[in-house]
Amino acid sequence: MPPRLAAFAAVVLWGLSFVATRIVLRELAPVPLVFARFGLGAALLAAVLAARRRPLVPPRREWPALAGLGFLGVFLHQLLQSHALVLTTAVRTGWLIGVVPIWSALLAALFLRERFGPAKVAGLALGLAGAVLVVTRGRVEPGLLALPGTRGDLLILASTVNWAVYTVVGRGTLARLGSLRATAGSMFLGWLMLGALMLDPAAWSGYAALGPAGWAALLFLGLGPAGLGYLLWFGALERI
Repeated sequence: MPPRLAAFAAVVLWGLSFVATRIVLRELAPVPLVFARFGLGAALLAAVLAARRRPLVPPRREWPALAGLGFLGVFLHQLLQSHALVLTTAVRTGWLIGVVPIWSALLAALFLRERFGPAKVAGLALGLAGAVLVVTRGRVEPGLLALPGTRGDLLILASTVNWAVYTVVGRGTLARLGSLRATAGSMFLGWLMLGALMLDPAAWSGYAALGPAGWAALLFLGLGPAGLGYLLWFGALERI
């Protein structure tokens, strides 16, 4: 698949994921949701590695880098977004995710020496203005940021900064391991970190309450936006 088409497909999957996450959050708390989602995603990527006869365990020297990516891109990023979606809507989340290119461009310019001209600067400024408009709802009032919906929006904004850091930091690991092994290794380690939050037996009780719609949305989240979406994104980043 051409890399730009792969990146677009990943963004489409993630846009749909906000709706699916809201469906699951009606019946399941954020932590068990994210744990199950990325357990499914890691299993899918392990199956792809096995089908391609690639080693399942990355070189030991890459474990620290993969653990860092797992923390940023799975553990921290997904906990921020899942908790935010309890407080805000899928539509507002989808719009706010559009500021990721702003942070990515700034970080790439600072650390990767990638350059962008006046037209791109103007586009990034327009995107930032749009994000501010969404968060403030066009109003500036005392106590506005204390509204529940706005707290959720701010968590989403924090996740966009985190995702940009994850994208830029991951470039070196991609170059050494390739997109499939880097994605699978970081996702598995991030999932193990989430497992530490599942030590409380009460965290497992929510799965029994999931109905057919909840299970369908959870399966989609694990196999689509998590497994396939991350692989498409890293595959595109490897080539662009």
